[in-house]
Amino acid sequence: MSGYTATTFAPVQGFIEKSRKLRDLYGASLILSYLSRQITNAAEAQSESISVICPGDPKTTKGLPNRILIKGILPEDIIRKALFDGWSLLLKDCQDWVEEKLGDYDYHWEREWTLWRHHSWEIFWGWGESISEAMYDLERRKLGRDWSAVNWIGESSSLSGTDAIAWNELGSIRRNPKFLRYREEHDTIAHFYQQLAAVLEGKRRDEIPEGKFLDASERVSIPELVKRLVTHPQIAAKIGDDFPRLERNFSDVIRHPNPDTQTPGRWTGWFMGDGDKVGDHLKQLGDGENADRTLKDFSEEMRHWGKQFEQNFPKSLGRVIYAGGDDFLGVVYDRTTDLTGNALHEATQTLKVNSWNWLQHLPEKWQEHGQKIGLSVGFVWAGHSVPQRDILQHCREAERRSKNLGRDRLTLRVVFNSGQFVQWTCPWSYLSILDCYCDRDGGQNWGHLYNDMAQLKARHAIATSSRSDDFDSDEWEDERSGHGDVAIAIALANIYFKPTCAPFTHLEPGKLGDYLFQELFETNPPPHWTQNRVQQAFINWFDELVSIGWHFRR
Repeated sequence: MSGYTATTFAPVQGFIEKSRKLRDLYGASLILSYLSRQITNAAEAQSESISVICPGDPKTTKGLPNRILIKGILPEDIIRKALFDGWSLLLKDCQDWVEEKLGDYDYHWEREWTLWRHHSWEIFWGWGESISEAMYDLERRKLGRDWSAVNWIGESSSLSGTDAIAWNELGSIRRNPKFLRYREEHDTIAHFYQQLAAVLEGKRRDEIPEGKFLDASERVSIPELVKRLVTHPQIAAKIGDDFPRLERNFSDVIRHPNPDTQTPGRWTGWFMGDGDKVGDHLKQLGDGENADRTLKDFSEEMRHWGKQFEQNFPKSLGRVIYAGGDDFLGVVYDRTTDLTGNALHEATQTLKVNSWNWLQHLPEKWQEHGQKIGLSVGFVWAGHSVPQRDILQHCREAERRSKNLGRDRLTLRVVFNSGQFVQWTCPWSYLSILDCYCDRDGGQNWGHLYNDMAQLKARHAIATSSRSDDFDSDEWEDERSGHGDVAIAIALANIYFKPTCAPFTHLEPGKLGDYLFQELFETNPPPHWTQNRVQQAFINWFDELVSIGWHFRR
């Protein structure tokens, strides 16, 4: 059959976002890849005239993207059946495992599992005579969404805050929402979760679990529970050989303090990256000659890069949680278990330095795939009390900021235990400015510049501006900033930063501030910007540079 089919499913981002543990996130990525695999399997099983163009290497499940391009016309009902059959099998295996391990409970939740089987996903399907037409048709159809989850009981899970809690009495006819008293069921639900958490860890049901799969205080919905269950080796094996396994758990990612050993909490770093304008690049490849082969090669190269990136990530630095090709997420951490006091402080400082060195060389690693696309990354340095879910949100926001401020950039964000944060966004080629800092004594004490900036702002000698992070937004406040303010910022940059690192080594001493202002803001500003806005943008950028230097590089 002639023509092309483009398909995807939703909600993907929402499915990933409802995550508290790394196990949630990893399980979600495995499930999404598994569902994509069901669609590619169905396509290749139809006939020789139908083949998968993107993603490349469709028989490798891990990291398989959810946007699929097929040569030939694959009917929507076949795609729908493949996805929901795979999802139903996955849910059934999880449900059966729980009911088998906790066999003495009466279960009244079959209807709820059935609802989640049939109402969890939307399928989007597009067709066209050419690749570009099929992709355009898919995007047009995605504008209409027709499903949202409903909490049919009333109490809510501790992750989403909306979906019903999964336990054996979930759908009991005795649980009339009009007369339901959740407090009366509290002890019963807690007992069920304690026993489920224990058997997941291979313990006796009366033993206290460690919280590897479920914490004692957690109450999760059915899909949230499934994301945990699929990371269990017994359940993953039950689902089938094409379902990826969790190769090692996340117990070595130490964040929280341990009162038993009097070990304080630790800072960790989290990075999220995504290729720039990949959709536009795919469209360009799809409009060119021999588009089928070109797109397939592109997809295979990106997937190969993702596999190599995950496998070759420095083990001493941390680990990659997932790498789907042009997007990835990872964590950097110190895995030593007995660090306290000065040793912990030194380990944290070393981790910051190693993370910074790795980030500066990330663009070189990215270019190994050989494609002409940039990379936007958000890196979050987070305190131990910042909830996991908040860290993931900060990662997404930091990555989005890199894209909004021009793409091909890194956003560094330091998030404190209070929830407050500082951030700085810079093109990859100018990151070394942080290594060019030199205080008034010839050292690298960021306190000199940080205190100078604080004094100048307190005396209203220099003014920063609250503004949108989007260059194309009209929400930017054109405040009183003028030549005097920006001249002070440039002068401070000239004083405190020396041209000792590439690409600044060709500059004379005392000229680095002028160079940065010209190259980053003055030369090619957005067309609707006034000179006042250009100057204010540099002041804000320099102020963020000072804050991130003080909190991350000192």
